[in-house]
Amino acid sequence: MSETSTGTDWRAWQESWDRQQEWYMPDREERFRVMLDMVEALVGPRPRVLDLACGTGSITDRLLKRFPEATSTGVDLDPALLAIARGYFDGDERVTFVTADLKDPEWAAQLPYDSYDAVLTATALHWLHTEPLTALYGHIGGLVRDGGVFMNADHMIDTTTPRINAAERAHRHAAMDRAKAAGALDWADWWALAAKDPVLAGPTAERYEIYGEHADGDMPPVRWHTDTLRAAGFGEARTVWASPSDSLVLAVK
Repeated sequence: MSETSTGTDWRAWQESWDRQQEWYMPDREERFRVMLDMVEALVGPRPRVLDLACGTGSITDRLLKRFPEATSTGVDLDPALLAIARGYFDGDERVTFVTADLKDPEWAAQLPYDSYDAVLTATALHWLHTEPLTALYGHIGGLVRDGGVFMNADHMIDTTTPRINAAERAHRHAAMDRAKAAGALDWADWWALAAKDPVLAGPTAERYEIYGEHADGDMPPVRWHTDTLRAAGFGEARTVWASPSDSLVLAVK
């Protein structure tokens, strides 16, 4: 990546992360749009948001561009992605970042607020197995204010439709192969670049000590998510957007 006069070009790293994620999810912006539509519909245009497993702050970036009076707390454990997030949002008083392990029962004690209008997350919680994800949903149920919302856009696999799943996956991966041949970066390519960057090399090495190559959880179906969220104290929960492979579940406290 190039550097600015003040150091690392964090905007370039942010955009590079977005392009890498879009290789996997060409409809990524659509899920963000629907997510923010539902934020506006249910809690208004000036929300206090918790960006859960925030990564580089992709949700926060879109949130603040659409709702300039919003505030965001980003929480993650990945030191490399948090370095990009902190660099990209440096000087923006609307944004706070917290380093925390979402599997730690005390993670929420590090947050600057006791409650939020909206807790938002995308393509991040599928690395958790159902037991820690159930516990996390319980914590989120205590963080969202009455009338507030939680939204999770992620891989939610319906195992009752194996032929549909196989056809969708083959079609999606064929498109990914074509994009890769045209020069798109995948997960491994992107992290290889980060490992060579003088600023991100150290945090990248640290993140591999934490996570390894990649962690995949159980990826339960939508019904599991909605049932578990209702058990965590949410009054309503359902899908508000879906692609052939992913779903956006919305829960209202």
